[in-house]
Amino acid sequence: MKCLCKCNGYEAPALTVDAVIKMNEKILLVRRRREPLRGFWALPGGFVECGETVEKAVIREIEEETGLKMIVKDILGIYSEPCRDPRGHVVSICFLGSAEGVPIGGDDAGEAKFFNISEIDSLKLAFDHNNILKDYIKLRGWKNGNFLRKM
Repeated sequence: MKCLCKCNGYEAPALTVDAVIKMNEKILLVRRRREPLRGFWALPGGFVECGETVEKAVIREIEEETGLKMIVKDILGIYSEPCRDPRGHVVSICFLGSAEGVPIGGDDAGEAKFFNISEIDSLKLAFDHNNILKDYIKLRGWKNGNFLRKM
């Protein structure tokens, strides 16, 4: 597995942030405009910049990709499986949050849209985002739709 960062002579995983943003019982996803996994749907997020807190990074990434201003509520989890990203070892902190407004795809997101949980079954999801959404559904106790059965 390839590490993406070198610091003080040591290889280290890259750090990213993702967000599960719920509005009116729908989940925000973005369609990837770039490789890897171009055209797949994903939770909005991206790489943490040097000197940036993870909280500021997720707020920045959500605004860049969707035009929405995120309100960070909590952390859902940390996802560190070394093979979760085809580019190399990437660790992601996934936040829970809310936002208001109409999302517009921007930066490396070709499209941004809210989906009902039941609609997510038919989508190609990037990386391990199906596992992240599965964790969110367990946390929230959603039992309807085919999404849980598929996983």
